[in-house]
Amino acid sequence: MTIMSSLDDIRSVGDSHAPRPDDGIVSYSPALREALDRLQRVAPIDTTVLLTGETGTGKELMARVLHRRSRRATRPMVAVNLAAIPEPLVASELFGHEAGAFTGASQRRIGRFEIADHGTLFLDEVGELSPDMQVALLRIVQEGEFERLGASQTRRVDVRLIAATNRCLEEAVEHGRFREDLYYRLSVFPIHLPPLRERREDIPLLAEFFLQRFATRLARRFDGIEPASMERLSAFRWPGNIRQLQNVIEHSAILCDDPLLRIPPCLLAEKRPAAGATSTLDAALRGNEQRMIQEMLEECEGRVSGPGGAAARLGVPASTLESKIKRFQIDKLRYRGARA
Repeated sequence: MTIMSSLDDIRSVGDSHAPRPDDGIVSYSPALREALDRLQRVAPIDTTVLLTGETGTGKELMARVLHRRSRRATRPMVAVNLAAIPEPLVASELFGHEAGAFTGASQRRIGRFEIADHGTLFLDEVGELSPDMQVALLRIVQEGEFERLGASQTRRVDVRLIAATNRCLEEAVEHGRFREDLYYRLSVFPIHLPPLRERREDIPLLAEFFLQRFATRLARRFDGIEPASMERLSAFRWPGNIRQLQNVIEHSAILCDDPLLRIPPCLLAEKRPAAGATSTLDAALRGNEQRMIQEMLEECEGRVSGPGGAAARLGVPASTLESKIKRFQIDKLRYRGARA
């Protein structure tokens, strides 16, 4: 769900002293204003931008603001969530393929880079890319050229690239999980979006905005948020950031029959493990699962699918195992030929 439905339908909310929204982003926060100032400076230029921040902090919204303020605003902006695409399909999604390029490729497909030609391409969760795809992306970032899968003709595109991640790519580079040369190509101009807990002055403003939006959708009228509920909203840590706040307001608006919105306390319950036992157990279980997957990949020489693949031997679907490999950031290519 998009954090804010469109940039055109967002207006000032809160009291009469609220600042004028900047491209639809409502904020009092100095931390976010710093990010907006950086955005303002880089938007008219074709420089590659890397947006960083936790999940739910508004990276896609910020990318759309960048596009709308760029010289490419009349051209398409294409958004791709790399974490949502199975690894074997990422190359086809980005670069396209010719008919017959692989099993199931019955017709030609135009990739996202071609669709975004002369416009903007937003690559969300870029830290999820496999080593092979990092190499392919580096080439197009450096040279502006690529080939569709199954084709020999080199194609050139003119694309303004905006990348985003909720991972620490510097740490991934240090541990060899992300190419250093690609990192420097993507992070020419980084912009960090602060989590909601670091911009608490914006919580009442955002809560009132979301309430007005959902009141319109529900054909209801709300006079505001009850003070006790607003205090709970302001005190909550918001691990899911703005997206979680939006969901809490929507959930509450659907349930509430009173003119003042009341937030059910259960929606703001802190989930804390008892004396650290649960978190320790979860960490141990994740560690065991990761070791099991790594050992099986070594036995199967990096092969995931197929009759002799790691997925079949572990008794899970190949798509599930691919997802876990991506989540644990396991480089399955290093196991090819390991037994030999």
